[in-house]
Amino acid sequence: MIRVEEIAAMIDHSLLHPTLNDAQLEAGCALAKKYEVASVCIKPYAVKLAAEWLQGSGVLVGTVVGFPHGNSAVEIKIAETENACMEGAREIDMVVNIGKVLSEDWDYIEGEIGEVLNTCHAHHAVLKVIFENDYLSEDRPKVRLCDICSRLKVDFVKTSTGYGFVKDQNGKYGYAGATDHDLKLMRKHCHPDVQVKAAGGVRTLDDALRVRKLGVTRIGASATADILDEAARRFGEEG
Repeated sequence: MIRVEEIAAMIDHSLLHPTLNDAQLEAGCALAKKYEVASVCIKPYAVKLAAEWLQGSGVLVGTVVGFPHGNSAVEIKIAETENACMEGAREIDMVVNIGKVLSEDWDYIEGEIGEVLNTCHAHHAVLKVIFENDYLSEDRPKVRLCDICSRLKVDFVKTSTGYGFVKDQNGKYGYAGATDHDLKLMRKHCHPDVQVKAAGGVRTLDDALRVRKLGVTRIGASATADILDEAARRFGEEG
């Protein structure tokens, strides 16, 4: 039987919404401590605060780089990574340069990822590379990104930011997030040592259990309490 602790250990509690204020960020870190999740993924300016709020817990501090569109120059992404690590981040979720992916400038992409990866590892931090799959309508660039990340030995590949909204013909915006198709593809084409993180649309315990079966080891979630409270009810009853 799956234990609640196993699900908690998969969760990066997301604290990235632009409207979250400092009090809400602190409350989010308290929630992460209470449920003993893997990490928080917090807005970059609040990394130092999160490190203080989470001190003494097993919850790691994570943040984002080049978020959410990946357009920053490589030098800026390196500087963001360096600053975050110096302030206490131990996990970095970096958005690739999506335009360069769509241009198939693979040398640029490999160089960018490699530079940020080296900076992370110099500070004993892990790197999660966000593909933003909603912008990649074909599988080929996703597979190529998996190949590059495998060759570089990044720590994680990640589906989405949760903010990669695609404009429909009716003018409205939406996104699919972590689809089963993409998760299967990423797990298949990445080296076994490269872990897969699902982000975007993982909102329930059933969602978490489904992607876990596909080989996902981390999920980005804002519905952390709902997921883990349901896990406690369900698994407690089964026990």
